[in-house]
Amino acid sequence: MTVTATSVDQPEQLRPPVSSGRRRLLRLVPAAVSALCGVLLYLSFPPRPLWWLALPAFAGFAWALRGRTWKAALGLGYLFGLGFLLPLLVWTGVEVGPGPWLALVVIEAVFVALVGAGIATVSRLPAWPVWAAAMWTAGEAVRARMPFGGFPWGKIAFGQADGVFLPLAAVGGTPVLGFAVVLCGFGLYEAVRLVTERRRAREVRRSAAVAALLSVVVPVVGAVAARALVSDKAEDGTATVALIQGNVPRAGLEFNAQRRAVLDYHARETLKLAAAVKAGKEPRPDFVLWPENSSDIDPFAYPDAAIVIDDAARAVGVPISVGSVVERNGKLLNEQILWTPGKGPTQTYDKRQIQPFGEYLPLRSLVGAINSEWTGMVRQDFSRGDKPGVFRIDGTKVGLATCYEAAFDWAVRDTVTHGAQMISVPSNNATFDRSEMTYQQLAMSRVRAVEHSRAVTVPVTSGVSAVIMPDGKVVRKTGMFVPAHLDEKIPLRSSETPATRLGVLPEIALVLVAAGGLGWAVGARMRGRRAGRA
Repeated sequence: MTVTATSVDQPEQLRPPVSSGRRRLLRLVPAAVSALCGVLLYLSFPPRPLWWLALPAFAGFAWALRGRTWKAALGLGYLFGLGFLLPLLVWTGVEVGPGPWLALVVIEAVFVALVGAGIATVSRLPAWPVWAAAMWTAGEAVRARMPFGGFPWGKIAFGQADGVFLPLAAVGGTPVLGFAVVLCGFGLYEAVRLVTERRRAREVRRSAAVAALLSVVVPVVGAVAARALVSDKAEDGTATVALIQGNVPRAGLEFNAQRRAVLDYHARETLKLAAAVKAGKEPRPDFVLWPENSSDIDPFAYPDAAIVIDDAARAVGVPISVGSVVERNGKLLNEQILWTPGKGPTQTYDKRQIQPFGEYLPLRSLVGAINSEWTGMVRQDFSRGDKPGVFRIDGTKVGLATCYEAAFDWAVRDTVTHGAQMISVPSNNATFDRSEMTYQQLAMSRVRAVEHSRAVTVPVTSGVSAVIMPDGKVVRKTGMFVPAHLDEKIPLRSSETPATRLGVLPEIALVLVAAGGLGWAVGARMRGRRAGRA
């Protein structure tokens, strides 16, 4: 018996080398699972309609994190962030090389790492999926605000445009939609874990089982109930809107060097629309929407550009919203200009959420020291606008969120609170070639449509341009890098969803839940240590 006991309880250093090697491999499993689950989350995003992959992605992430120390969870969270963000944001390096892309991902993954540490910390609390999902939402809230004004790209909500959870956007915006998806994923893992524990004849608390079940059921039931908030019925009549996609001479950053060609392309496509209307082949629109950067020649400074735009407006016979780059009082502005036939420019909107390292360059001296070519790409910083964009066009109020602004909750919401009956997201994706960026941005606009119950138009220089109904469905769209125009009747709406009325409050509430759970977990751990010392 003594010999047997010795052989069973032998010191670790005397065990066979194969066993120790296997243990080392097993230690790598959580790291591999975290990275692979990050990739799985990426695959749930457009252009793939695989929204449901987000659930197993978070279930696997929960398995890797639950019960870990916060230090281990930092690393696992970072790997999850890399697996998710590296492929999701690869388009940021299409024209400038891998340096900026990798730098962006390395920084953004830090936020995911911190969230991972927080999730591991709260993973021993009762009903931990709730605290953990709130922790993820808190991480997204921080990432959407810092550094340099934030970068919300990759919010879980933006991958759910085709999913069953989408109606929750009308309840509490992107924070509530994203929270529900993450909660359901964590709840699935917890339910499977408890079933496994029961099969092993281990005691499972009824309260834990109920919490796991509710974590899965409540988000799904809530999404079904929220469908009552989604409607594409007209409340203030309809408007016939035309979108112009003029295309660009060639993809990439070089299109900026061919500004007159881009302007001429959009004017030419507008003349085609005018001819079709005159021939009775298409209905006359109430107004026409050109994309961002459709006239990078300042029509206030260059009369030839103003003539081209005015001729197009006269031909179609209705106002045109033109995206231009203008210089006013020494400031460079990304501006939307409402150009009325015979009157010229009558209203303007200056983009407020400008893109760091694209429209202005933070840390210019440091960036220049790393690579002088990057500073040459942004020779002069754009200035920010300070007023919400709502054009009043023959009785219709059109809210404007220019390109990058569509990713920011506040930038879209305040157009609606200032009376917008529909939303337009003029964009320029030509610098990102045929990457997934344009599909990711289109999905954002679909979520915004449901969030605020407004039709959304997306005129883009090179595609994909689209018309989206208030229920998030795309009814018309173009291809990429082809000249085209879309002419569609859309419903105008003035009622506000709970998400519009509540604004940032649901996000604040979820951040407070995350903070409360973290405080509870840390306090419990400290009390346990004191009791152990005693």
